[in-house]
Amino acid sequence: MVTDQEIKKSASSIIRAKKVVALCGAGMSVESGIASFRGRGGLWEKYNPEEYGHIATLQNKPEKAWIMLREMSREIMKAKPNRGHLALAELEMLGRLSSIITQNVDGLHHVAGNKNVIEFHGNMQSVVCMKCGDRQPSIEINIDDSPPRCKKCNGAFKPDAVFFGEAIPSDALNHSHFESKTCDLMLVVGTSALVYPAATMPEIASSAGAEVVEINPEATPLTGSVSDYILRGTAGEVLSRVVSRVKDLLAAGR
Repeated sequence: MVTDQEIKKSASSIIRAKKVVALCGAGMSVESGIASFRGRGGLWEKYNPEEYGHIATLQNKPEKAWIMLREMSREIMKAKPNRGHLALAELEMLGRLSSIITQNVDGLHHVAGNKNVIEFHGNMQSVVCMKCGDRQPSIEINIDDSPPRCKKCNGAFKPDAVFFGEAIPSDALNHSHFESKTCDLMLVVGTSALVYPAATMPEIASSAGAEVVEINPEATPLTGSVSDYILRGTAGEVLSRVVSRVKDLLAAGR
């Protein structure tokens, strides 16, 4: 259980900081009912992601790729932002959060209301036709089709996410580097810090002199080396308490 003193410490850091950036991973969305794809019981135990989730499979055998994508889409489409997402949206509204760098493809930060979201791996809230480039909201297509196809040209749809065999979009990578180098506080929320290049962002921030605060139920490779300290708890619980304390401090003029 995170103590009130720890919550106050992190809230005070946010108040003092000139620029706060949040790096979010799969643990951010667990409370929305989206299990980590890599974790125990995740989709990647059932499907080899480098087979079903590879861009070559999607291009050459889209019906096979959509076996896994259909399950992913159903899980994401039924999910709603949790307390952690809403807390970060409120922090941005208060003018205390510059941006979110997320490894997640669920798009829930946008749904919660955050405006400046850098999506390392894209998101599955929309799909794009691999033939004509037409883009549609995911809720507008029939994911039961094998595979879902474009009404304009009959090309197969691809979720607007980064697949194995594809590069991280250069604009997302460059923007993330800039935000990490220029922040003076980075919140690292719900990430194992094992997936690169996103995992390098806290190191970049720390090397530039920023304070790095982890919010995670368990220690990560960052703990005790890159991060200044860790608040051990779930994203929803900890972030909602931190933002509540930020509001109290702002109201008190501190």
